[in-house]
Amino acid sequence: MQALLSFENAPPFAAPLRFFVTAPLFVALAGLLLLIEGPAALASRWTPATLAITHLITIGFMLQVMCGALIQILPVVAGANIARPLRVATLTHAGLTLGALSLAAGFYLGNPRLLAGAALLLALTALFFLSATALALLGVPSTSPTIRGLKLSLTGLFAVVTLGVLMAEAMASGRAIPLPALADLHAAWGLAGWAGVLLASVAYVVVPMFQLTPGYPARPGWWFPVLIVALLILWSLALMFDAAGLIRLCQGALAMAGLAFAGLTLRLQRQRRRAKSDATHRYWQIGLVAGMLAMAMLLAAAIDPALGDFPAWTIAFGVLLIGGAFLPFIIGMLYKIVPFLGWLHLQNQGELKVPAPSMNKLLADRDMQYQMRAHGAALALLLAALIFPEWLARPAGAAFLLAGGGLCFNLWSAVRRYRQLGAEIRVKLAALSAAA
Repeated sequence: MQALLSFENAPPFAAPLRFFVTAPLFVALAGLLLLIEGPAALASRWTPATLAITHLITIGFMLQVMCGALIQILPVVAGANIARPLRVATLTHAGLTLGALSLAAGFYLGNPRLLAGAALLLALTALFFLSATALALLGVPSTSPTIRGLKLSLTGLFAVVTLGVLMAEAMASGRAIPLPALADLHAAWGLAGWAGVLLASVAYVVVPMFQLTPGYPARPGWWFPVLIVALLILWSLALMFDAAGLIRLCQGALAMAGLAFAGLTLRLQRQRRRAKSDATHRYWQIGLVAGMLAMAMLLAAAIDPALGDFPAWTIAFGVLLIGGAFLPFIIGMLYKIVPFLGWLHLQNQGELKVPAPSMNKLLADRDMQYQMRAHGAALALLLAALIFPEWLARPAGAAFLLAGGGLCFNLWSAVRRYRQLGAEIRVKLAALSAAA
């Protein structure tokens, strides 16, 4: 399964870049909050600090990066050009940044008005972004698994925002709703229907391209996103009719689908043509192993629901899936996408007269390796803190603060080098023009 890419359709570098370089600050902020709160943040998924930390990462980091990636990917992969991409990027970035901060503050402070305002802002931002991307995709045929997956991921984004607004309104007004069941469905649509489907769709392109693996088989690529969305729709219907057995069946099937995707990706990575493992490859290995452990926990809880009643079980599942799988996947892709886009735009600036320097000049693997070790240490400390919270919760927070800050530093350094190299290219072009 090979992807045909049209880099001449790429939006201005500033459009996706603003998302990529600010998102790591939310990981650092989540680490700071864990450092402040300590063991209280690991007591339950429902504590104010836990809710704030979770949404700082899922909205502030994950959603930001994925929106930036879509703005870049849609025209290149699908030929779906977003009208006025800089305007869309500016408004979406501002809305997500302010909305994520406000929502986290609302949870942490227990402020219903702040929660309601943040939910409204995030809903309007998401609808604006969905409208822009849907218009770009209008009339674009699903000629590849990636295009089909990108379209279906937008369905997941719409569902998770709708459920989030419903829960935020109920929490702000005090209206009685089945909050735990809706929260599970909200998380499933967000992590599987939006992030999971989008990640898989992008992986079909970037894993073979950047990790030099064989392409994903076509048939699983076509049907994986469809299966995920179909199971989530069935779960939603089962919740409406209070069919607990059907919900467990959907959860188990989602876990098995996730295990199958992770296992397939690991198999492809073993066949990669590059012998040396860089930071991106190792980040993906961490993410795949942690993701498979999380899916095994989900499958076990679907078989025996009593497991989900243990607070530590639920927290461990969230740590493995979000901190151990999604964050490494996304960081690993950022470490390839940002230098590659910088190189691509430098190549265009050179006008085929001045060659662009290698991607390693923008971001050295050594710097990425240091940051990856910090993230690995943070993840290990956080998992150990579930057993020894009094001793390790705050060190885990400090480690995540360091890892998020290191990621931010690396990406900003790549931007600074991009600007320096761009200035050097312009000087060389001017010299060539004068000599002619």
